[in-house]
Amino acid sequence: MQAIFRFYADLNAFLPYDRRGAAFVHTFEERASIKDMIESLGVPHTEVDLLLINGESAGFDVIVQDGDRVSVYPRFTALAIGDISRVRPGPAELRFVLDVHLGKLAAYLRLLGFDATLPDDHDDANLARISEAEHRILLTRDRGLLKRRQVTHGYCPRSTVPREQLIEVVRRFDLAGRVRPFTRCLHCNGALETVEKGAVADRLQPGTARYYQEFRRCRACGRIYWQGSHYDRLAAVVEEALNRGRAAPEESES
Repeated sequence: MQAIFRFYADLNAFLPYDRRGAAFVHTFEERASIKDMIESLGVPHTEVDLLLINGESAGFDVIVQDGDRVSVYPRFTALAIGDISRVRPGPAELRFVLDVHLGKLAAYLRLLGFDATLPDDHDDANLARISEAEHRILLTRDRGLLKRRQVTHGYCPRSTVPREQLIEVVRRFDLAGRVRPFTRCLHCNGALETVEKGAVADRLQPGTARYYQEFRRCRACGRIYWQGSHYDRLAAVVEEALNRGRAAPEESES
């Protein structure tokens, strides 16, 4: 049996070069759901937002038939698709769980004010369990992990550069309008609260106590934050995420 597949936009990054940007024939012997077949071709189901089979919208559980023409699309950010059904509803909450290799990205998401947990137990099964149990979006470059059935929402950053990964995630989940910078601890993910200088004065270095008057403290780990020499660098990360995160990436058929 054969089906003709066509993957669009950045989903092509998961395919071999000879299958990118064009329709190709996929030969199969056993009946399989469209979800299983897409993943067998290398694309995690969490990357897919819309499926068309012979021009009609379809869900992941549809069985592929001989002669089907399958079009596979990522999430649309600037294109209205009307009444066409997406393969899944959007995430209920914008909370994240990340694997151990994305620690810097986790810190950047916290900088923007998002709940981004980085579990000590970074076993694949535990990450998938947390994603399901806590309704968290799983971020990982491990395609196999994103293919687990427990994971309903996830994303594979294409870049290996943390600041570029941040831009990708802001765009992918439309985060720019929800940013609340400097409200979460970069180290433990706890929420920050404003504190009087007198409440933390005994923990400040003399220079810090002399030149700074406004402080925040993490409710979870007690770490203290102020607008020191590091502030401008972090503020630049926030500004870049907002400016580039709002801009739609270049559209490409390849």
